[in-house]
Order: sequence, then C-alpha cells, then structure tokens
Amino acid sequence: MDPITLGVGVFLLGFGIYTFYSRAIYPHKLVKLQAMKDKFGNGALTLIHTIAYSLIPIGAGAALIWSGHKGISLSQIVGS
Repeated sequence: MDPITLGVGVFLLGFGIYTFYSRAIYPHKLVKLQAMKDKFGNGALTLIHTIAYSLIPIGAGAALIWSGHKGISLSQIVGS
C-alpha cells in the first residue's frame, strides 16, 4: 500500500462527492457554476461543470485508491 497515493485518491473522491452533493442540495454555494450560468445560460454548462468538478475527480480518486492499495505510487503514475 502506498499511503500518499491513497491520501490523494481519498481527497479527490471526497472533493467530487462534495461538489456533486452541493450541486444537488445547495447550488447557490457553487460560485463558479453560478458565474457560468449568469454568463452563458443554464444549458450545457451544468453538464460541463458536473463532469469537470464531480465525475472526473470521483473517477480519478477511485483509480488512485485502487492504485495505492495495489502498491503503485503516485510518482509511477505521473511518470517522473
């Protein structure tokens, strides 16, 4: 197990879940989403915000948690 990779994965997973929950319960708290809605309208920007701030962090977090559990370090994933 690699604790740093697990920690980053848990953080990303938590961030994605938090933004998904906040969008559903308290959408007025998401300043970037409100600014985008005011400028461009409600249409596809909500989908873009959902993908960028919820689905990608949740997927990346899950992948990093799996990698960290298997012993793969974050430096191996990034390729440094």
